[in-house]
Amino acid sequence: MKTAIDAKARLLLLDSLGCIFAGLQHEEVQALARTLSVAFPGARALPGQPVPLGPAGVATLAAAAMCWDEACEGLAEAHGRPALPVVPVVLALGAGRPLGALLEALVAGYEAGARAGIAWRIRPGMHVDGSWHALGAAVAAATMLGCGAEDAAAAAYHAACQMPFSLYLPIARGSAARNLYPAHAALLGLLAASGQSAGIVAPADGLETARRIALGLETPMPQAGDRALILDAYLKPYAAVRHVHYGVAAALALHRVAPESITAIHLGTYAEARTYCGNRAPASAIAAQFSLSFGVAAALVLGDLGPEAYRSLHHPEIRRLEALAEISTDPSFAARGAALAVTAGGVTHRARAESVAGDPALPMTEAEVAEKFRRYAGPTLGAATDPIIATLLHGPAANPLPW
Repeated sequence: MKTAIDAKARLLLLDSLGCIFAGLQHEEVQALARTLSVAFPGARALPGQPVPLGPAGVATLAAAAMCWDEACEGLAEAHGRPALPVVPVVLALGAGRPLGALLEALVAGYEAGARAGIAWRIRPGMHVDGSWHALGAAVAAATMLGCGAEDAAAAAYHAACQMPFSLYLPIARGSAARNLYPAHAALLGLLAASGQSAGIVAPADGLETARRIALGLETPMPQAGDRALILDAYLKPYAAVRHVHYGVAAALALHRVAPESITAIHLGTYAEARTYCGNRAPASAIAAQFSLSFGVAAALVLGDLGPEAYRSLHHPEIRRLEALAEISTDPSFAARGAALAVTAGGVTHRARAESVAGDPALPMTEAEVAEKFRRYAGPTLGAATDPIIATLLHGPAANPLPW
């Protein structure tokens, strides 16, 4: 019988694979694979991967692909995505291994990364991806390499002592360079695990010291308790940063309003959403993925916000509504949420969203996650899509992944 942790890990792995396979469809990611083959040649190729790579190359490529459409998981308490480098590392080292081994490493890495994210509160101008994620990647890699729990935890010490910080700047400038941040974390995790496996010992207080030096945090390290944080992981129904989801959910509730009749839009939301998603008139997919105004406008016009929305960056009606949208901080949202007011034909229509599908209180169902996987991975996997769903959600832990 599956435990709650095992069931969530299976859903998380399925959802992450869907994001990876969708990401591998992009020309830029295909080009990245070809250039990685020089530094990381090998014989391993994921479905949709244009050239074979070694394990480090597979982890690098999968990490970049997983976040390319901005539809992968996250954990609100960690303010980031603990699985982002963990799943690629597990896949890279998991060829032919039983599903149970992959799930064990995924859970171990997720818990380590989640707790690091809770401790690591970035400064303005920084981005979380590629920083504390390396600790989770290190634990996952060490677990896959056969380290015991104590040595796997110690692998995170290596990553903590050389953990970088990342800039929000590429997103603000419309650059996909941000999508390489989790790949950096995956590589650092592999290095850290290899060092620990080789008997090289790192100090245990690296994360605490890094918090003080890099972030100026003098407060004690926060404690996450004994709860399995993977149970609180959210999955995304929309292809956008989570802060955009609440405005999108409100917009979809008003989709009956004819877009061409809209003359005014006002979105009130929480302060953190405005900080990270204030990009206006986005000219690239990544800027649009971090744009409250684009997400709301696209949802009103398209009735959806999937990866396909970013092929419509210059849709005239989306552009018109995006320019109309006024964004403000709504103090009524103590946590996450959004309130949308849309005026059309002299009538103002209102919708409010304080939770969206995927939140811990409103988890996506197996059927919803499976349907998202079909949408994202189907163009790559074809007839193999449903067998992979069946294996991941209900297959025996002793079976390997079916590719």
